Amino acid sequence: MSRSDIDLFRRKCGQFRWLARFMVISVGVLLALMTWIAPLLLVLLHKAEIAPAKILSVTIGNLPAACYLLGVWSIGQAMGELAKGRLIQATLPSALRRVGIALGVGGVASVFLVSNLMRLVEQTRGGYLHFDVAGMTLGMIGGALFLLGRVMDQALAVQAELDEMI
Repeated sequence: MSRSDIDLFRRKCGQFRWLARFMVISVGVLLALMTWIAPLLLVLLHKAEIAPAKILSVTIGNLPAACYLLGVWSIGQAMGELAKGRLIQATLPSALRRVGIALGVGGVASVFLVSNLMRLVEQTRGGYLHFDVAGMTLGMIGGALFLLGRVMDQALAVQAELDEMI
């Protein structure tokens, strides 16, 4: 790669970092607005009664989204490190593990936790498993990314050991 290609790559990584930050902050603010701020404003402005069970159920429903946003934030961090000149080999394994955990937890929350926690706060009835294909897919992708990050860590350790022998 030429020096201009490397500079272009770093610049695009920096732009992606800012895009990831913008997405996480804007979507996070919208989720907070819908979940907590708007109901509180309705209570204050219209003297309405606060419905803690409803706020809790909406919060529970947003748990997977919070995990997915954490994954996007982790990608943005990795892109920021690459933009600053850190090597891909040093950045990628930990980024894969962090994103994998975020997506995996979000997927598990979407399929198993949300429906059962909603049942506990008596906001829903039905099955014990929510067949959310998108959540299942993201959970599986998250698990695979986590495993790939671990494999890359082991490969880098073996490479470092071989480099010491030479």
